[in-house]
Amino acid sequence: MLAMTIAPGSAPPAPRHPLDPDPVRATKARAVFALGLMAALTGVLIGGVVPATVALQLARQARREAYASGGFLTGAAWLRRGEQLAWTGLVLVTVSLVLLLVIGVVRLAEAPYGHDFAPNVD
Repeated sequence: MLAMTIAPGSAPPAPRHPLDPDPVRATKARAVFALGLMAALTGVLIGGVVPATVALQLARQARREAYASGGFLTGAAWLRRGEQLAWTGLVLVTVSLVLLLVIGVVRLAEAPYGHDFAPNVD
């Protein structure tokens, strides 16, 4: 028979009450992951800012609810991955906007300034 071992200095786990609910994965964790994935995939097209923002807001709510549930809501890994993908999407949006701005400034600098008159006009 195997005995359960615990780390030295830590308290043994409390017996679970029969009326306690079973741990369940938070549905918001899946939503955060899906929105983060959409943000990362559409970040280059600048459309990723909306799902990234929604994903980060949902992640905040999901973390608060998971903390309040006392460990009965799981899905921290999905939440973490979704947040990372959302931040990746926001970085891609930022890079795309900076790149478009640089291209616009270079094209503006190359464009002729003022009116282009014929050579025989003073």
